Amino acid sequence: MTLKTNRIQSVDFLKGLVIVLMALDHVRAYFHYDYFYFDPTDIDQTNFWIFFTRFITHFCAPVFVLLAGTSAFFVEQKIGKNAVSKWLLKRGLWLIFVEIVIISFGWRFQFNFNAIVFQVIWLLGASMLFLALFIHVPKKIMIPLCLLVIFGHNAFDGFTGGQLGDFWNLLHIRGPIPLTESSNIINAYPLIPWIFVMPLGYYLGNLYKPGFEAAKRHRVLIYTGITATLIFFVLRFANVYGDLVPWTSYDDFVKTVLSFFNVTKYPPSLLFLLITLGTSLIVLSLAERFKGKMFEVMVLFGKVPMFFYIIHIYWIHLLAVLAVYLSGYDPKLMIIDVWIGFVTELQGYGFSLGVVYLIWLFVVVSLYPVCKWYWKFKKNNQKFWWLSFL
Repeated sequence: MTLKTNRIQSVDFLKGLVIVLMALDHVRAYFHYDYFYFDPTDIDQTNFWIFFTRFITHFCAPVFVLLAGTSAFFVEQKIGKNAVSKWLLKRGLWLIFVEIVIISFGWRFQFNFNAIVFQVIWLLGASMLFLALFIHVPKKIMIPLCLLVIFGHNAFDGFTGGQLGDFWNLLHIRGPIPLTESSNIINAYPLIPWIFVMPLGYYLGNLYKPGFEAAKRHRVLIYTGITATLIFFVLRFANVYGDLVPWTSYDDFVKTVLSFFNVTKYPPSLLFLLITLGTSLIVLSLAERFKGKMFEVMVLFGKVPMFFYIIHIYWIHLLAVLAVYLSGYDPKLMIIDVWIGFVTELQGYGFSLGVVYLIWLFVVVSLYPVCKWYWKFKKNNQKFWWLSFL
């Protein structure tokens, strides 16, 4: 089966923008000196620029999940609801395989199935499995249910699972889930509320149906985005609900501001989703009027997000092996058991944040011709059904 989807440039632009920002976060992990010493969101140790570098990458996962739902809607317009449901099941299982095998090897340069890390690609795959079912639930039920879970799940922040045990950990608590005596799943992305974000993206696709008035779409997106952002500020100032960690007032004004925006990603709090998705919808609305070379570059990256995701991890890791060697460290340290930040032998290695940004720009620029080639190959070879999975 060949899948031909509508290409909406503003949607591709937003995908491309967040995937480029995501690359910055991954470059920081492999090249930043401070990465091996403290979390960039630790207000007592971080500074504005380190926190900002981490904060802007918070937008990646929410946009990936939301627009994956939108892309599923576009596919449905071509092949029908039942067919897209089957396609979502196949793609979801494929992405979980990619996370466990292909992506995991890229991060580590070895296979280590004793510690299987579930990250954003796993999340996308699992969410697609649920979406395959959710698209058959009436819209008037599904949208309120999604909003109820997104707005209400923080009420369960203090619940440790009880008799649900590891199943609750999979749903709502970040951390290890034992498989055997010697192996664990490291669940970085609990499913709730993520699996209820993707259906909202699916229904977002209605705004892009042929004949839907562009001015009306602009108003819906920008007003929804502004409303979500305003709700974020109201709830965050109230400091009573919406995030596991309340903000704190410091003697230092900058630290107070950082604390205010230091929202919880694992699992994503209501406030995390409001600020990231709210502002992203505003950008998505404005992007319909963007033009120029940078816009075209981001659109290209947004056309091949999965391809970019896979190759950028391998490319960054290879560059890091070279950097470690040139810095006088054993390059074998880049063969990693779980995550690079846990390699204490690399403390002392790394570069300033300014250099990290330069490396990031090099990575993005160097991947542009590769992604351009792949997009042309994919567009000219639509007879190969498997290209729809990459």
